[in-house]
Amino acid sequence: MLASGRVVAFVPSTDLGRSREFYEKTLGLPIASADGFAVVVASPTGAIRITDVGPGLRPQPFTVLGWEVAELDAEIDVLASRGVKFVRYPGMEQDARGAWTAPGGTRIAWFHDPDGNTLSLSAAPA
Repeated sequence: MLASGRVVAFVPSTDLGRSREFYEKTLGLPIASADGFAVVVASPTGAIRITDVGPGLRPQPFTVLGWEVAELDAEIDVLASRGVKFVRYPGMEQDARGAWTAPGGTRIAWFHDPDGNTLSLSAAPA
């Protein structure tokens, strides 16, 4: 039963207006709905519910949401042109765009949303 259900991911926010601006304008994701409690982003495979959690949010030190993309470099370039800063981690060999290549060949790049949540883009090897 769950295997056929659509996934809903949850991302915490301390400012829904600021989060909506980032996810809609900067990331280019379509908004399905918005109210005083959450902004819901539409996705072909599910939804992302950006939820108001109030002022006490402490971002986690790990990735909370990511996208698998076909062309990692192109996606990085588009987001960078919109002001997204990609995170560099000490001790990880990352290329000029900030992407790290995992042992299996998948390339991954990380960035933060306005609340400091770590988001990622990844592309499987060709």
